Parts: sequence; structure tokens; C-alpha cells
Amino acid sequence: MTNPRIGVVGIPGKWSTEVLADAIEQRTGFRAVIDLQRVSLDLASGRLEHDGRDIGELDALIVKKISAEYSPATLDRLELLRMAEARGVRVFSGPEKMRGLINRLDGTLTLHQAGIPMPETLVTEDLDSACRAVQRYGEAVFKPLFSTKARGMGVISADQPEERLRAEVAAFQRDNPMLYLQRRVELPGRDLGMVFVGGRYLGTYARVPQDGASWNTTIHSGGRYEAFTPDASLIDLATRAQAPFGLDFTTVDVAETPDGPIVFEVSAFGGFRGALEGAGIDAAGAYLDHVLSQL
Repeated sequence: MTNPRIGVVGIPGKWSTEVLADAIEQRTGFRAVIDLQRVSLDLASGRLEHDGRDIGELDALIVKKISAEYSPATLDRLELLRMAEARGVRVFSGPEKMRGLINRLDGTLTLHQAGIPMPETLVTEDLDSACRAVQRYGEAVFKPLFSTKARGMGVISADQPEERLRAEVAAFQRDNPMLYLQRRVELPGRDLGMVFVGGRYLGTYARVPQDGASWNTTIHSGGRYEAFTPDASLIDLATRAQAPFGLDFTTVDVAETPDGPIVFEVSAFGGFRGALEGAGIDAAGAYLDHVLSQL
């Protein structure tokens, strides 16, 4: 296909979105950044309109980001991409593949069923069960089912009066009826982002937390990127973790612990900055190479 018209589904002005759009424009001469919040679907005509353009007429869409923050409404936006696919537009990664990673519980169960080691995890709507798990774990990280970059997460410790512990769990549950909590894992001052394109391993970068906040290494919370070279066993673990999802681009979050490596999550919308700043990898360029080879 000569000079395909490839749009970027992302957030205008955000670094990764614009870097990918720049790479596409340089290679194909075409540039379109599509904010799904501004897309309208007319079922009578089948037209998917964004700022006057019918994106159903494009050759492909590369999905960088469909929402600044995850929520159940994010799943609705996937339906718009499903309609684009029905119109013959190639979507990378496909909406059905991304669906299994928008909800943290869905992704967790897939990893568990694939035999991937993860932190001890409890999922429940029962307040008493959650409180007992905190006491069993000593400390637990509570995570919303829909969130990115550790937003909305918090640590609750068993080292406090039982009434106060129960009140903290109840406060979290007011915004998160289904409680998802994991034993807090002590990290060796970092966790890892392991980058894949089309199932092929590209490289690894480390995220180092700010002020010793070992449970949260995100750049959003003040962490920084560093270079890291994993051994073959870590690469094998990350490769097995991303395989069930079949994504065209992903980052697998891995941590080393005294009991062996674990996987925190597989991302449907892995970023490019960590790969570039931490590992010197042009992930946007590698992703575009993959898309062009598929087209």
C-alpha cells in the first residue's frame, strides 16, 4: 500500500500521541490526530465523523490513547473503533483485544489463568473479607478497576486499630464497590517496563520511585526512567504475559522480588517516553514499522 492514510487515536498535544503522528507524517505525508471524545457515529449513514472527516475512509488507525483516564465509559469508545473496523479500517490494536485490559480485573484474570506470577490478590465486595485480607497481608495496595498511572490507588496498613482500618477500607469502597487489593510488594528500588511490538520483544526500561515510595514508581507520581538489561528469564516471563492479549503494542510491568519476578499488569496503551528515555528505543518508529508491514 503506497502512502496509506493512517490516523492516530489519542489525546491532542500529549507527547506520545504527537510523536507517533509526527512519525506517520514523516513516512506517509498524512497526519490526523483523532480524539474519540469528538467522534460522532451516524448509524443511518455509517459515518464516523471527527472534525469534518469521515474516519471510516482511512486505511488504518493506530490507537495510542482513547481516554485520559480509564472508566466504564472508556469501553463505549471502543465500540466506535469496532464500527471503524466494520467499515474496513485496520485498527492497531484491535478493540476486542484492548477490551480485556481496560478493566483491571479482566486483565488480572487472564494473567492468572495463563499461570503468570502476580502479587497476592483479593477481589470482593465484602468489607469484612477485605479487612481480613489487609490483616493477613500486613499492607495492601487498593486499586480501582479502572485507572492508569496509579491514579486512585492507596495503601492501607494493618498496623492500626481495627476500627480505623475498617473505616479506611469503607472509604475506598464508596468509590469502588468491587474491592481489588493486593499484598504490598517490597521492590528493589525499581520496577520494569518491558516493551513489545507485534509480540516481539524490543527492550526494557526501569522506573525508579521518588522518595522511596516503592509501591508506586509511576512518572505521574514523580518517578524517573533508567536503563535496565533483563536476563532471559525475565524476557520469557514478559513474553508469556503479553501473549494471551495479542496486542500490536504493549508494555508489560514486571517487578523483581525476593520470591522471584512478578507481573503487575499488561498495558493496552503503553507509552513511548519510557522506552526512549530509559532504553533508547524509538518505540513509535518501531510500532509504525509494524503497522506498515501489516498494511
